[in-house]
Amino acid sequence: MARKHYRPKEIIGKLREEEVLFSRGKRVTDVVKELGIHEITYYRWRKEYGGMRVDQMKRLKELEQENVRLRKVVSDLTLDKMIIQLASRYGYRKVTGLLRNAGWEVNPKRVERI
Repeated sequence: MARKHYRPKEIIGKLREEEVLFSRGKRVTDVVKELGIHEITYYRWRKEYGGMRVDQMKRLKELEQENVRLRKVVSDLTLDKMIIQLASRYGYRKVTGLLRNAGWEVNPKRVERI
């Protein structure tokens, strides 16, 4: 059976429906049947999105994207720092090999430029 992938906005909407159904006195098993999801999915969603509004979800996604961008910047700066340190010790021609051995993907032109 194909799995349905819900967007965060849809998940928050379903959790709002769940709150209404609970206020009417329905049980969890009845609520998940009515929402068309599995009980495990319901608890996972509630743990991740419980009490969130749509605008809060958008802000969370924006912060996650910014976090990814900042991690990339820090990684680039760390690599530049390592290149400078190694170049001062061994010369720039050996730096590329040393960094590749350490697990970094390095462009030789970048090493020369720095």
